[in-house]
Amino acid sequence: MGLFGRRGRRGAEESEPADLGHGDHFEGSLVSEFGPYDEADEPADGLSRLDLGSLRLPVPDGAQLQVEMDPAGPVRAVHVITQNGQLTVNGYAAPRSGGLWEEVCGELAAQLRGDGASVHSEAGNWGQELAVTLGAVVLRFIGVDGPRWLLRGVVAGPPERARASADALRELLRGTVVVRGTQPMPVRTPLPIDLPDAIAEHIAQAHADGGPG
Repeated sequence: MGLFGRRGRRGAEESEPADLGHGDHFEGSLVSEFGPYDEADEPADGLSRLDLGSLRLPVPDGAQLQVEMDPAGPVRAVHVITQNGQLTVNGYAAPRSGGLWEEVCGELAAQLRGDGASVHSEAGNWGQELAVTLGAVVLRFIGVDGPRWLLRGVVAGPPERARASADALRELLRGTVVVRGTQPMPVRTPLPIDLPDAIAEHIAQAHADGGPG
């Protein structure tokens, strides 16, 4: 599917979901309508955010995490599992001029249609969104252009929860803080994900016990 395509590419390893317990509630009233945020503009809004290095995510109460590892070792993605579906947010290096999300939407739509999906473009909070139906799964792709970064989110869920799934993804994106860093990177390079020690230890222990990680 390419850089901005679906998750779970062949060769990736996925962990068992890790229960995050009961943290702060992920209420829309607590999230500014002007997010997501660059690190320089991170708000003092009281939200508890999960620090993944390049991303700080306000994970919903009661959600679980599933970590997707590259066979070579780096973390490919962190999936947030909720009652509304599986949400995934990734950051990418982008040009100073912005506009990367608009550029890749056509590519992504063509790739998805090539896989037999039904794809519709819709106007959203930050511009173009892609509403996708693939078999029994409904997906929503949303991109946000920031200062030298692109934040891309996708949620996959059942058709009957399509609206709630899309709203959950928008809320997650609104509260996310992107830590791009100052180092030069080629456009579309994924921003590195660093796991908190507790989650990394959980995965290492699962591997040691012979589990999927």
